[in-house]
Amino acid sequence: MNWLTELFTNPFLITSTSSWLIAQVMKVIINFCVTRQLSWERLFGDGGMPSGHSATVSSLAIFAALRCGCGSFEFAVTAILAIIVCHDAMGVRQETGKQAVIINEMVQQFEKLMKQDITDIDLKELVGHTPLQVIAGITVGICNALIMHFLVFN
Repeated sequence: MNWLTELFTNPFLITSTSSWLIAQVMKVIINFCVTRQLSWERLFGDGGMPSGHSATVSSLAIFAALRCGCGSFEFAVTAILAIIVCHDAMGVRQETGKQAVIINEMVQQFEKLMKQDITDIDLKELVGHTPLQVIAGITVGICNALIMHFLVFN
């Protein structure tokens, strides 16, 4: 059972997962403020403000820098991971969401024209992030990593 204790007390894991949770809760609150509808699916959904993926990996990289040093293997791996994830969120995944919007609209128009349903599948449109959403996620991650390092695990 020692591995289980280590897992649930790992400061790197706690910091990064708490950053994800903070970002996801913020996503629900921000979505409610904008739409006036409480959407609990935003708690686990992709896309939206702020980026949970960016918050998670940036907090891990900053925490690794603070705990292990900027010259460490741990920081190098987590920094590269963070760059890849944040770039992907703004690039491929954002484009995928844009394509889904267009394809869903094309299917709806075709179904109206044909007067019948051709598919019951709607492509997921909220999968990527704008640069502002990624920056907001990175900010959440950095702030949480600093709090966790200096106040919780110090």
